[in-house]
Amino acid sequence: MIIKVKVYPSSGKEEIVKINEKEYKVYLKKPPEDNKANIELIKILKKYFLKNIRIIKGLRSRNKIIEVMD
Repeated sequence: MIIKVKVYPSSGKEEIVKINEKEYKVYLKKPPEDNKANIELIKILKKYFLKNIRIIKGLRSRNKIIEVMD
């Protein structure tokens, strides 16, 4: 399954907001430096979906394309 995620790093909270089946907003505590926000994003989405997660597009952007693998 492919989803679109808009990431809000350094927001002071960890939260996933579902907009629809294919779009999510994710608020992260970590800053967007040294890949910390991407690592936290993968961890929080792994807990949410209980599946493996891979960032397909947008490693350096707030708008990301994520693959949720079976």
